[in-house]
Amino acid sequence: MSSSIKLILINLLLFTFAGRVQSQIVLKNPSIEGEPQDATMPIGWFGCAMGTTPDILPGFWGVTTEPSEGDTYMGLITREDGTYESVGQRLKEKLKKDFCYEFELDLARSSTYEGYNFPIRLKIYIGYKNCTKDQLIYASPSIQHTEWKTYEVKFDVDQDAKYIIFEAFYGEGLMFSYKGNVILDAISPLHICNRA
Repeated sequence: MSSSIKLILINLLLFTFAGRVQSQIVLKNPSIEGEPQDATMPIGWFGCAMGTTPDILPGFWGVTTEPSEGDTYMGLITREDGTYESVGQRLKEKLKKDFCYEFELDLARSSTYEGYNFPIRLKIYIGYKNCTKDQLIYASPSIQHTEWKTYEVKFDVDQDAKYIIFEAFYGEGLMFSYKGNVILDAISPLHICNRA
């Protein structure tokens, strides 16, 4: 292979790698680290629904599951009165219209969450303003497993967005409210999808 072709290939690889690094959006406190406490908003996050009091776990409400990453994780619940917990944050960079993004996060359910033990789903939205649910980008199945599993989220952006919201919600198709939980940890950086 000639040296000029090698040089072109090296530059192409460097350009691709540099673009990939620049296109990553890292959330604030993506591993939800903090002092374990009940009814406490983790650093970098804010509440998006009335009655949102997430827990930094393990150690409270009977929850003893070990973190999938780091020392702590977040617990979100739904209640019998129809209320649920929803948290969000402002992204460091906008998600751009017509781009595809992807990221991963770890989800599980605690079977010992002081009566909030039933399986629920996690919905993820992006928004144009603080706490607006302008585009649903992901809805998990009901999280029944009590061991951590990694879920991939892949989505196209309909309109530039600056916020992301994670919401605990009841099982699909159910017409009643109930006490449930989902625990989440290890949210990877968001990056532009590879389209081969």
